[in-house]
Amino acid sequence: MCGIVGYVGAQRAIPILMDGLKRLEYRGYDSAGLAEQQPDGLQVYRRVGRVGELGKVVPEDGVGSTGIAHTRWATHGGVTEENAHPHLDGTGEIAVVHNGIIDNVAVLRERLQSEGCEFHSETDSEVLPHLIRKHYEGDPLAAVRQALSHVQGTYGIAVIFKAHPGLIVAARLGSPLVIGLGDGETFLASDPHALIKYTRRVIFLEDGEIASISAEAVNTTQLDGGHSDDPTVEELEAGFGTEDKGEYPHFMLKEIHEQPESIARCLRGRVQEREGTAKLGGLELSPRDLASIRRFSLIGCGTSFHAAMLGAMAIESVARVPASAEIASEYRNRNPVIDPESMSFAISQSGETYDTLGAIKEIQLKGGRVLGVVNSVGSSIARLCGAGVYVHSGPEIAVASTKAFTSQVTALYVFTLMLGRTRTLSPHQGKAFAEGLAGIPGKVASYLEDKGPIRAAVDLLEKAPYALFMGRGPSWPVALEGALKLKELAYIPCEAYPAGEMKHGPIAMLEEGTPVIVVCPNDGHRSKTLSNLQEVRARGAKVILIHNTGDDEAVALSDVAIAVPETDELLTPLITVLPLQILAYQTALRLGREIDRPRNLAKSVTVE
Repeated sequence: MCGIVGYVGAQRAIPILMDGLKRLEYRGYDSAGLAEQQPDGLQVYRRVGRVGELGKVVPEDGVGSTGIAHTRWATHGGVTEENAHPHLDGTGEIAVVHNGIIDNVAVLRERLQSEGCEFHSETDSEVLPHLIRKHYEGDPLAAVRQALSHVQGTYGIAVIFKAHPGLIVAARLGSPLVIGLGDGETFLASDPHALIKYTRRVIFLEDGEIASISAEAVNTTQLDGGHSDDPTVEELEAGFGTEDKGEYPHFMLKEIHEQPESIARCLRGRVQEREGTAKLGGLELSPRDLASIRRFSLIGCGTSFHAAMLGAMAIESVARVPASAEIASEYRNRNPVIDPESMSFAISQSGETYDTLGAIKEIQLKGGRVLGVVNSVGSSIARLCGAGVYVHSGPEIAVASTKAFTSQVTALYVFTLMLGRTRTLSPHQGKAFAEGLAGIPGKVASYLEDKGPIRAAVDLLEKAPYALFMGRGPSWPVALEGALKLKELAYIPCEAYPAGEMKHGPIAMLEEGTPVIVVCPNDGHRSKTLSNLQEVRARGAKVILIHNTGDDEAVALSDVAIAVPETDELLTPLITVLPLQILAYQTALRLGREIDRPRNLAKSVTVE
């Protein structure tokens, strides 16, 4: 969730570090800082707030050519300058930046304090420079390795020493780090976005590795002292990291409007309309393999969990294979039963989600097979799974996910078609499904050209103390996603329920004027959803209806009706989610919220 940047080379370090921090701002953070190696020692600068605040106290160029920098998202300790990174040891000669959480911090801190170490922050991270100092006997790599042998938890760290100019030591366990290779210079970051201006040649540090980084060389070994294979140098794909807002005021609005192309990109070359089937080469599964799978588990967090729900529904209804959606943070900690003849999908936009990575490791440990559904090429989940699907939505900068969600759902529907043709779908049925998928980008574009009475819906929501979202069947995960977006962006308390469960609790929350957002396309659940709609109207609620064009009966029961193009019943979520994304955006805009970087949230959740 935090961001790390490092540089060693011939250039001035500070401009490169500051540029890297700015490129990581989309991840979410509350303070920033950097440490620079100067001829007479280490100079540290830290500030609460945005990177711009740090820029006010950092010299324009600086004199050092080696440094590390950090954006912090508070876990241990409040949002204060003392808790910002980098942290120093007692002599001021070792500086550390750290992403992750140290589980045994209390024991380590007490031990170090008993040995005379003085702490200046509330963070767990500050134990690291003191531990490294304790073990330092002239060899920086050995000191970091020995210090980390006492640490329980997760970390991605970068360390610089006064006594070793031109050197950064980095180590990773559960928190991503990537090394960028330049000409006589080397870069380090927690996210490739920070590096793309300077190099496309990168090495992804693997879990359990420690690296010695200089301007001319990168050497990696295992934290336990074992040998590492020569690191693989990868090339970041063209277009990576070149994003900007263009004509849009916010990245989120731009990404909403990119969905016709991002969905089309996910479909391109995969859906075979003439044959009524699909092909996903990255899965490395033959028709015989597909036919032998007995069960599917789809695992994700937040928005990716909602995509997993829709994927599980599609697999069961079309291919008639048992499937379930699992919240990764619960799944990895409950000792799940893994059937070796089952298949799991791990779904993550960033490919770095900590709990999802933990779930993958648990499945693999118990003999199961898991495939990745990710957006970020070269991410930890992609590498750990070894096979899977890239959703190809393109870089997503806004913290609130939009185009990645629809691309994830699209990829899972493509897999459903591929699986269904090995199981239950006739060529005719497969062709109809394929044609339906192929038509989605055009229908998404059609809706985005005429978004309907969003302003009137915002009028009902902007002062509401509570809002309820409802839907049935595939519209329930859409309702969950709509409620999540409104919470994330507008900070309005809200919840989502299957419409059939409305009388089992949520109806008690309804009073005169309560906004209820009802997702009701023209599908097999429509009549029952309309009955629920009547019940909320009878309690004085104001109904914001998402419906298919031409459904006059449903419109007559609503206060604000937002029409979307009709499509195949299974594919409706790819259309009905659009007005909910726009509604959350416009409500947040009306309320003056910070849309691309909502409070307390981060783009990639890389800690527990």
